[in-house]
Amino acid sequence: MDAQSNPTSSPGRRRVIEFSSSPPRDRSEVTENLPNFEDETNLLGRDEEIDEGEGEDLFGDNMENDYQDIPQLDTFDEEIIDREDYDTMSPGTRAAAEREMRDRDRSMADRGEGRIRRGLLFDVGDEDERPGRRRRILQQAGEHETMEEMPEAIENLEDLKGHSISEWVTMIGPRLEIKNRFKQFLRTYEDDKGASVYREKMRQMCEANKQSLIVDYNGLAAEQSVIAYFLPEAPKEMLSIFNEAAREVVLSLFPNYHRVASEIHVRISELPLLEEIRSLRQLHLNQLIRTCGVVTSHTGVLPQLSLIKFDCLKCGNVIGPLAQAQGKEVKPSSCPECQSYGPFDVNMEQTVYRNYQRITIQESPGKVAAGRLPRQKDAILLGDLVDICKPGHEIELTGIYTNSFDGSLNTINGFPVFSTVVEANYIVVKEDKEAVERLTEDDVKEIKALSKEDNIGERVMASIAPSIYGHDNIKRAIALSLFSGVPKNPGKKHKVRGDINILLCGDPGTAKSQFLKYVTKVAQRPVFTTGQGASAVGLTAYVQKHPVTREWTLEAGALVLADQGVCLIDEFDKMNDADRTSIHEAMEQQTISISKAGIVASLQARCAIIAAANPIGGRYDPSLTFAENVDLTEPILSRFDVLCVVRDTVDPVIDERMARFVTGSHMRHHPANASHPTEDQDTVSGPKPVPQTLLKKYIMYARTTVLPKLHYVDQDKIAALYAELRRESMATGSIPITVRHIESMIRLAEAHARLHLRDHVREDDINIAIRIMLESFIDTQKFSVMKNMRHTFAKYLSYKKDNNELLMFILKQLAKDQVVYSRSRFGDDLQNVEIPVDELEEKARQINIHNLQPFYESDLFIQNRFIHDKKKKTILLTL
Repeated sequence: MDAQSNPTSSPGRRRVIEFSSSPPRDRSEVTENLPNFEDETNLLGRDEEIDEGEGEDLFGDNMENDYQDIPQLDTFDEEIIDREDYDTMSPGTRAAAEREMRDRDRSMADRGEGRIRRGLLFDVGDEDERPGRRRRILQQAGEHETMEEMPEAIENLEDLKGHSISEWVTMIGPRLEIKNRFKQFLRTYEDDKGASVYREKMRQMCEANKQSLIVDYNGLAAEQSVIAYFLPEAPKEMLSIFNEAAREVVLSLFPNYHRVASEIHVRISELPLLEEIRSLRQLHLNQLIRTCGVVTSHTGVLPQLSLIKFDCLKCGNVIGPLAQAQGKEVKPSSCPECQSYGPFDVNMEQTVYRNYQRITIQESPGKVAAGRLPRQKDAILLGDLVDICKPGHEIELTGIYTNSFDGSLNTINGFPVFSTVVEANYIVVKEDKEAVERLTEDDVKEIKALSKEDNIGERVMASIAPSIYGHDNIKRAIALSLFSGVPKNPGKKHKVRGDINILLCGDPGTAKSQFLKYVTKVAQRPVFTTGQGASAVGLTAYVQKHPVTREWTLEAGALVLADQGVCLIDEFDKMNDADRTSIHEAMEQQTISISKAGIVASLQARCAIIAAANPIGGRYDPSLTFAENVDLTEPILSRFDVLCVVRDTVDPVIDERMARFVTGSHMRHHPANASHPTEDQDTVSGPKPVPQTLLKKYIMYARTTVLPKLHYVDQDKIAALYAELRRESMATGSIPITVRHIESMIRLAEAHARLHLRDHVREDDINIAIRIMLESFIDTQKFSVMKNMRHTFAKYLSYKKDNNELLMFILKQLAKDQVVYSRSRFGDDLQNVEIPVDELEEKARQINIHNLQPFYESDLFIQNRFIHDKKKKTILLTL
């Protein structure tokens, strides 16, 4: 039968194709115009009838008959057959043509025309059953169900509905709501000036190619109180939500940042409650805590498995990725490809790693109660937190307090015990600058007003150890050591220390140890130790095996723990020579170098050293030099800036006043008189001491904000003094004067300028430093040369010294000479001593003091029980 068709050149009329092997163009035309089905058996040349009772067997013996040629049907209209030859099409041209035909077919299908029309593959009535529409309907239904549940979660996120917080935040609805709220907080939180806080922080983070975003807990609590309440109770789940939300916000601002950092970590700062290490208990487990301490040891940075993939050795299938938990190892149970149970090997190439480090923090030495051992706790640093702190740093640690199973503890204790560890989230290395930032405006105003007083230097000296009588030279040296000089590092090549080292040496019972104990209450980061109980490794650093990992770790000693503070060493002479030699580097270069067990490191020991030592034989012999009195080598002596010699001399007047001071102090500080303190006459005389709380703030503010510079210094004076001191030291055979003593004078001058909060070192600062250096040098001489040396350097020693003190010293010497003369001439002690005024005036004129009337009216003259008789022109002393 011939097929009939309509030529494409006449679109106005349409022919009906009665029979064709090609698919019909329009179903409606087929149903209306096609005749009934006719029997084709005669065309095939077969007269047998087909039994269709059981259906047609398409795969039977006669299957080939279905593919026989039917010439009557395989006849086509010559007008629509394209018999022309065409050139070969390029891939691009072919793709463009196919794209054009698809667009044509799609537009014709929308109009109900063409070959690929609606209803061709599916019935018109079955539109709702199409896979694409069914998928969209299901998706819309799921979104509708989610939207029906979300309003309840939005309004009542704090309603846990009987669940715990950790369970509640892992559910889909609350998790999505927390994530959306936190994203909104990051986008909308503004400061007082209306600037977006976290947009700027994220911009700075991306500029530095970092992956930590610091979020202030107080700001989060003010804006999203429910989220801030959930965070400490379920920190692991909440931080994972925060990290995911922060990553989405960062990628919305910087779409390509995933090439730099695959993850963004949210760090929580300013958590309100600060817990001590010894106060951590069971109720803190799995909670976000904040504690502080000193880093004593840390391991190396190790790669830890983060997302792990395994290779099945039987079928070669790659399994994973599996998230590696912190406390236990994750392994696949079976292979999903071959259903085998192993063995499995880690795929090293596709496994994702992260940095891992373990540190040990210990309670700060100044915060441990007397008689108690400092507690310590291990912490785990991950990601970009590694190497943020070193042994000796004082840190504030925010993290998750978790427990881990330790089989060795069970063996030791005989019952299941879990070891605890802190998974760090945020670390702040505490510096003095941060302490200064915590000072209020009123504190700064009070400090600046105090610095403008004329006698601020005398007031600070009087505030150092006010419960100890006398020893003004020691108090002045300790005060300057607390303020310290300015460290210098020109060109990052040669470091010059700014800390001032002091050595106290003298007779027993002269309050040397009390001075050291006082400094522990005032100084920043003090560490107290004794020479008898300290070893070389205990003072510097040592290497030991970690009890769990069995690897070598570095442990910090006293000098490293006192970094940017003060290290106080009592009984310095009791140390072994080998132990004492180990601190040579720490006293000058202020570093501790370690080369043991394969660990080569250099630790910071930027601290001042104040040591106390007893002379050989117990008492100081003035007929010997300082080096002969103390069993210390010259290298160690030259590293001390100031040497203070304390002698227990017999003076009836001073002894009586000291006894009055001690008894008055005991009376004032008795517990019964705590509510009604009584002031002793000796304590109210002289400059008024600065309160100890204000003194600590004053020292801290001066050390961090004032950096005095050396300008217009009289270099000729320092050079002449240095040359003269070198000559005197060689002649007397006492302690050698080296270049270090010039640096010591400069440090003392800078400390004196800091004490007055001055930005420049003035001439009087240099003169005070020279005076302190000379007093230290002269006190170490033999008694026979001391008097001549005082006369030689009299112009330096008398600078800004109180004339009343000088005159009192001369007057006491005259009185002592008369007592000694009377005892040797008459054999008895005088009850009253009369000193002619002419002798005192003659001595005073030798030191350029001509007016003695203010001295006679001073409190110092009256307190020492001297009486001036103008008629007899004598000075009377009653013994």
